[in-house]
Amino acid sequence: MADAKPDGGSGPRSGAKMPSTVARLPRQVREELARRLRRTKRAFREEDVQVVEGPLLKRAVGASALGNCMEWFDFGVYSYLAATLGKVFFPGASPAAQVISSFATFAAAFVVRPLGGLFFGPLGDRVGRQKVLATTMIMMALGTFAIGLIPSYATIGIAAPVLLLLARMVQGFSTGGEYGGATTFVAEYSPDRRRGFLSSWLDFGTFVGYALGSALVTVLNLSLSDEQMLAWGWRLPFLIAGPLGVIGLYMRLKLEESPAFQQQLDEHEKGLAQESAGSEFKTIVREHWRPLLICMGLVLLYNVTNYMVTGYLPTYQTETLNRSSGFADVLVLMGMVWIVLLITFLGRLSDHVGRRPLYAGGAAAMIVLAVPAFLLLKADGIWAPVLGVLLLSTLLACFAAPSAATLPALFPTAVRYAAMAIGFNFAVAAFGGTTPLVTEALVSITGDDLMPAYYLMVAGAIGLVAVKFLPESAQVPLHGSQPMVGSPQEQRELITTSKDLYSFSKDRSKAP
Repeated sequence: MADAKPDGGSGPRSGAKMPSTVARLPRQVREELARRLRRTKRAFREEDVQVVEGPLLKRAVGASALGNCMEWFDFGVYSYLAATLGKVFFPGASPAAQVISSFATFAAAFVVRPLGGLFFGPLGDRVGRQKVLATTMIMMALGTFAIGLIPSYATIGIAAPVLLLLARMVQGFSTGGEYGGATTFVAEYSPDRRRGFLSSWLDFGTFVGYALGSALVTVLNLSLSDEQMLAWGWRLPFLIAGPLGVIGLYMRLKLEESPAFQQQLDEHEKGLAQESAGSEFKTIVREHWRPLLICMGLVLLYNVTNYMVTGYLPTYQTETLNRSSGFADVLVLMGMVWIVLLITFLGRLSDHVGRRPLYAGGAAAMIVLAVPAFLLLKADGIWAPVLGVLLLSTLLACFAAPSAATLPALFPTAVRYAAMAIGFNFAVAAFGGTTPLVTEALVSITGDDLMPAYYLMVAGAIGLVAVKFLPESAQVPLHGSQPMVGSPQEQRELITTSKDLYSFSKDRSKAP
């Protein structure tokens, strides 16, 4: 076995023909199966391959996606109400300062996200993904609901923005454990062949939530006068988070732990899973620094684009391009709907062509197309701005679709939740959530309304560097996890394939 080529290619040492069951596998799958067979020194048996029950898989995907939906419902509402919230909580400032103050409060949630990741990530590796995800769900709902109850600056003075800041920090702290946990949970439940497609439903929930939040604010803006919005209309979207949180909590309490987590508790990794949070953090940084950097580079690429489109474009159009809020809201909402239509298709595509080509193509296109997209956004009329938003939204979909399947695959089971939470949240805090604040400040300082495009080009370049070092994970079992299949038939097929590959490798290793 030691001399067998993992890709199964024929060489001078053997004239054996590769079995058809092996030949039709993607190269990276053959290599991973060969590595596992070399370790076990036998073909797979029934107990080596995990069959995921359909109802459990649907419940895991649905409950996780709902959490993302609720998180981004809040972001959509806050982004679309940034100018209104600036008037409610910072009435004494100039219009530009109001918007910047509102975005600064928005960004404050991202400052505490790494703290939430450091707390919830190791906890999820020790006590389980399901328990932590139930906790983050209720905290997110309470934080959002509380914003709708805060009195205005005119009523309680400086206490109003302070309470807004505290509510945003509760949201940020809980969100620090949400995305890393949700992606880990779904990735560990998904069959290897369909992990890209199933995981893409998480970010489907993200953009559905944003679209629902932004659509609600758009309807309120069109239905209510400015005075009504300032007086009470802005509160309604935040108050809806309460019932959504109760529904999400109920769904998450019904979940069972992921098979990968249950497996690692029964094996030698259990000792690591029970380490203290500080010890686990040191282990991750010391032993997994390379995948951690790759994770942060991909998260930067995805989230700079994400917050540019979802968090900044509505305000960019109203404050910089002086368009009506109705036109700006509808334009970005069209982009969100377009992403919702694309994202699961692209997730399925990543299962077939790989995660790396999707990331690399999107990052290269970002460098080339960011400036043309913003020139279209600035143009007069309707169709040019629509095309600009759809262009940016398509690029965003290319990064969103594979992320939930790609990032958890970088780390082994015992530290996956914590490593994801650390890498994701540090990158989002430093580069993603600050994007609206930084770009608005750059436009104000330089007077150049193409600064957002240049910002995206830099993110694209960093993303290309990360993709260069990214290992391909499409259809490959997760580190530290059993191969996952969706049916007993797939299980039998994989066992047969492993037998053929094992026999082929043995024959080749014995050849003179």
